[in-house]
Amino acid sequence: MKIAVAKEIEVGEHRVALIPDQVAKLAKQDWEFWVEKGAGEASFFSDQAYEAAGAKLIADKNSLWGETDVLLKVGVPREEEISLLSEGTVLISLLNPLGNPQVVQKLAERKVTACSMETIPRTSRAQSMDALSSQAGVAGYKAVLIGASALPKFFPMLTTAAGTIRPAKAFVIGAGVAGLQAIATARRLGALVEAFDIRPEVKEQVESLGAKFAEVQLDEDTAAEGGYAKEVSEDSKQRSQELIGERVAQSDVVITTAQVPGKKAPRLVTDAMIAQMQPGSVIVDLAGEQGGNCEGTEAGKDIQRHGVTIIGPINLPSSMPIHASQMYANNVSNLLQHLVEDKQVQLNFEDDITSSTCVTHAGEIRNQRVKDALAAEGVKVEG
Repeated sequence: MKIAVAKEIEVGEHRVALIPDQVAKLAKQDWEFWVEKGAGEASFFSDQAYEAAGAKLIADKNSLWGETDVLLKVGVPREEEISLLSEGTVLISLLNPLGNPQVVQKLAERKVTACSMETIPRTSRAQSMDALSSQAGVAGYKAVLIGASALPKFFPMLTTAAGTIRPAKAFVIGAGVAGLQAIATARRLGALVEAFDIRPEVKEQVESLGAKFAEVQLDEDTAAEGGYAKEVSEDSKQRSQELIGERVAQSDVVITTAQVPGKKAPRLVTDAMIAQMQPGSVIVDLAGEQGGNCEGTEAGKDIQRHGVTIIGPINLPSSMPIHASQMYANNVSNLLQHLVEDKQVQLNFEDDITSSTCVTHAGEIRNQRVKDALAAEGVKVEG
C-alpha cells in the first residue's frame, strides 16, 4: 500500500499532513510512504528527515497524486489537484464539506473515497483523531498572544516602584476547544478572565481553568450533536447579547470563537457594544472566515472601530506549523490505523468513525448534510 504526503500549495498554509516521526512509526507496518519534495519545508521538516524516516521523495506531482493508494493532505484540494487523483484513491484531508460542498461533489464525480477530518465524530473512541479540536486548540492559544501583543497594556498585575498596574480583563466568547485554550493562555499571562457560552454544561470546565463563567438562563437546548453549540431562537439570542454587551464594555481584550459548522458565524458583538469599549481595547475574532462574530470584522485584516482594534486572523494553526503539523499528523495517523487492515483500507460503514468520516465513496456522496448543502444551491444530487 502506497501512502503519499502532498505538498500544500495554498498561500499561507505552512502545515504538513504527516511529519517524519509518524512516517517512521507507520513504516514499521510495511506501508510504503511517498512524500512530495519540499512538503515539510514550510513546517521546518526537511526532505532529508523524511528520507531518514523511510519515505521516498517524489518530485513529480502527477505521479504522486495519480499512483498512490492513499493521499494525505491538510488543506482543501484545488480542482486541478482533484483531477490528478485516480479512481478509488483514498483522500484524507480537511475538506470543509459543509462550507464548500462543491469540492465534495467533484471528489464523488472522480470516484475518490474522501475522508474529511472535520467530520470525525466527537466521541471518546475518536478523540485521538479529532483534527478540529487539535487545530482549534492551536488557534485559541495564538489568539490570546495576538490580543496581548496588540493591547497597549500589560496583561498581568504588576507592583512596581512606579505604582501598581491592574491586570487586563479578558472576555472569551465560546467555551469550545479554542475558547478553553484561550482562557487557559490568558490566565497564564496574568489576565482576569471571564467566559460566556450558551451551553451551561461547560461552566465547570471554564471555572476549572480559573475563569468566571458568565451565565444566562435560556429556555431551550443549546447543544447540537457532538457537543457543538447550535443555533438558538431569537429570544435566546437577545438574552445572550444583553449579557455579552455588559461584559464586552468592561473588557480590555475580547476573544470570540463561536462558529456553527457549515453556517455563517453568529453575530455576537455589535457596533454599539464596540462603541462602549475603552479606546485601545482589542477584539480577536476567530470566526472571521465565516463572516465574523463581531460587526465590522474583516477576515485577514486589522481594523480600527471606535478606537478599538478588531483583528480577524486567518488559519491561525498554520502560524504555528511545527506543533500544529505534529498534532494533525497524530490525528491522521490514528485514523489511518483505524481504517487499514491487512495493508488495505477496509471501509466498515457500520463503524461510526468510518461512516462519519467518509463523505464520498464509489461515486456517491455519503454525507446527508453535504447533499442538503448542495440542494440549497440548486445542485441535484443522485441517491
